[in-house]
Amino acid sequence: MDDDSTPERQADDDAETDAEVTLDEVDREVLYSLQRDARNITIQEIADEVAVSASTVRNRIDKLEDTSVIEGYAPQINYERAGFPLTLLFVCTADPDSRSTIAREILAVDGVIDVIEMVTGERNLYVQAVATTTKDLTRTTRALNEYGITIHSSEIITNHYVQPWSHFKRSPSE
Repeated sequence: MDDDSTPERQADDDAETDAEVTLDEVDREVLYSLQRDARNITIQEIADEVAVSASTVRNRIDKLEDTSVIEGYAPQINYERAGFPLTLLFVCTADPDSRSTIAREILAVDGVIDVIEMVTGERNLYVQAVATTTKDLTRTTRALNEYGITIHSSEIITNHYVQPWSHFKRSPSE
């Protein structure tokens, strides 16, 4: 019986997903449409925007998912409306040799919703968390300290803005 979970097979899978994927204009426009509103746009609407068939769009999305260009579809949650009025950004330092492991482990801390690793620099770990009270904030801070990181600051986030990356949008001259 073949076991695809062997270390050699996993290394091959990692190498395949780490390879850069060449995107053409159709791929980029499909990505732009999905970035704008993946939840509500239909395959046919994307096809109409990109001027290709719906089956082409479906095939392109499948390819983009299979090659990990598209890694998932996640909701944008308004944590304040969901009962978590405090959204915080912790700016931290972790030992570079264990930073990746710590980053993954910190996700288990109650309230932590996002961890970003920085390549270099003293402030190499950004942790985003939500809380309901300052007591929650204190509990989260203590839990983070247990991982041996240095917290340089904790900032309350008031707003966060995102947009689709315009590189994927067809230029008006085309």
